[in-house]
Amino acid sequence: MTNDDSRNWMWSEALQMLARAERLHRELFTPGQGSPRGVNWEPPTDVLETADAVLIFVALPGVEAEKVDLVIRGGVLMISGERVLPAELRTAIIHRLELPQGRFERQIPLPAGRYEAPRSGVANGCLVIRLPKASPQRTRS
Repeated sequence: MTNDDSRNWMWSEALQMLARAERLHRELFTPGQGSPRGVNWEPPTDVLETADAVLIFVALPGVEAEKVDLVIRGGVLMISGERVLPAELRTAIIHRLELPQGRFERQIPLPAGRYEAPRSGVANGCLVIRLPKASPQRTRS
């Protein structure tokens, strides 16, 4: 195999990989593709643990924290809600729509332990969920 042949082969492989990545990206964020439960997408999350809490950052730009449901069940935090297209964009010509729309749901397994009620707020386009660790019950003598 000559140098030109190997370069052409590598270039061809790279273009095929880029095309495959673009196709997967389009499929992932296609509006209207939903599960039987009506869930269209899962937001990306980061989970961090400190000495006194578990912090969860959920990428939810344009979603109000008050409209997100948080439920802890069986050691799993369920985050759900809906990202709705703003009214002024419903009649607009859309040239690009990459932020997913519709119902979302994400299940986050929590580190073992007991937690107080979750507190949430918004920072830098992310929903920030703080799960304070419950202090151990003191035994009475």
